Amino acid sequence: MTGLTIALLAIAALLIGLALGWVLGSKPVAAARADSAAREADFKRAIVDLASAEERARAADQLRAELATIRDERDVARLENTALKTHTAAFESRLADMHATNDARQRAERDTYEGRIADIRQVTAAREKMISDTHATRIAELLHAKELLATQFAEVSNKLLTDAQNAFLKRADERFRQSEETAGANLKSMLQPVSDRLLRYEEAVTKVELDRVSAFDQLKGQIEGLRVGQEKVSSEAAKLVNSLRNAPKSRGRWGEQQLKNVLETCGLSEHTDFQTEVSVASGDADERAGGRLRPDAIVKVPGGRALVIDAKVSLNAYQDAFGAVDEEERAKGLALHAAAMRAHVNGLGNKAYWSQFADAPDYVIMFVPGEHFLSAALEQDPTLWDFAFEKRVLLATPTNLIAIARTVAAVWRQERLAKEAAEIGRLGKEMHDRLAKVADDLRKVGAGLNSAVNNFNSFSNSFNGRLMVTGRKFRDLNIETGARELEDVSPVEALARYDDGAKLLTQAEEKASE
Repeated sequence: MTGLTIALLAIAALLIGLALGWVLGSKPVAAARADSAAREADFKRAIVDLASAEERARAADQLRAELATIRDERDVARLENTALKTHTAAFESRLADMHATNDARQRAERDTYEGRIADIRQVTAAREKMISDTHATRIAELLHAKELLATQFAEVSNKLLTDAQNAFLKRADERFRQSEETAGANLKSMLQPVSDRLLRYEEAVTKVELDRVSAFDQLKGQIEGLRVGQEKVSSEAAKLVNSLRNAPKSRGRWGEQQLKNVLETCGLSEHTDFQTEVSVASGDADERAGGRLRPDAIVKVPGGRALVIDAKVSLNAYQDAFGAVDEEERAKGLALHAAAMRAHVNGLGNKAYWSQFADAPDYVIMFVPGEHFLSAALEQDPTLWDFAFEKRVLLATPTNLIAIARTVAAVWRQERLAKEAAEIGRLGKEMHDRLAKVADDLRKVGAGLNSAVNNFNSFSNSFNGRLMVTGRKFRDLNIETGARELEDVSPVEALARYDDGAKLLTQAEEKASE
């Protein structure tokens, strides 16, 4: 059994070697592979036979075991059945023959198998050597062919690449040329509106630039004129300031003009709603130098009253204060300005205009032509307002004087409306009387019309009933009367109505009573 196993392993190794040799082979050894396949088939058949022999060997072993059993049984039954000895001897002889035959057959088969295995080994070795040589040769040939193919492929590739590159470059140049021509035409057609637009834009820019230059020249001229005018205004303002500072009468006229402007702005009219330059005799002995009082304006108030207004301003001290560069000088100038304003208030209070004008209230309005004049004085002297109130002087700037003047103008408008309403009432009463007279006359006319209608109807009835009957008898007598026929005179059925006149009169009376 051990030798048989070794033989099987050797055969398996041989088969593995054959398989590897077949795997490592290539196309040139196809014939050797076919021969090897045939050999392999024989080898497989030998293996099958060997398996059969092994099966028979196992059967022989089994028989040997049975023989041992039989021998044991024989020894036991030798005394019981002598007849079996002959049979046993025959059986043993037969068994010996079988063993001999079997051994001979096994030896023959083993020798045959060993010969076949030796032949297979020789053939396999030869095949392996041939396959190895063929494989090496084939590998060398393949390497050489590979080198040749690589060289040829490189040459062909380079040639094809060069040809393709040249063709591609040629086609690309052609395409690029066509694309450039097409793109140039398209770009030209696309850019033509842009070019036209840019041309128009350039023309518009040129026109705008010309207009700008012209406008700049005009603006330059206007600025120059403005500069000259500003210089004139500055010069005139400087002259005005100098005039106001150096001429008290000029300051007075300036304040009076500002007062007049404010009153006229509020809708008041000179000589109608207010008067200027009104002078009255002074009753104070201290005023003998002048002898008369002359307020700047007297504003008439409905009800026969009047507001006395006098314009005062301390211009020199104020200009000195705000023209000073030193804070101390500025404070000193403001103090002088406040003192001058207090002096004006004191002077107006001492004049007592309310005692000289019977229709004036018990106070006088001191008009300051600028808000800054009064605010600077009040900032420096906070008690100035109370002092003026004690002196019966009402301090007024353009702002609050406008409120006073507008109030007066509104009261005058109400006064005029009241007068107009009274006049309308008087005219309504007069019209009512005249309407009553007209209505009375209309009644008389209506009565006359009704009487005339009645008389007409009576006459027409008499005419139709008497005169027309007699006239138609001419036609019955066949007297030629002409083409015209005699027709009855229709009576007047409508009479004069008094209802509408009475209704109109009633409505007029109701409106007049309202």
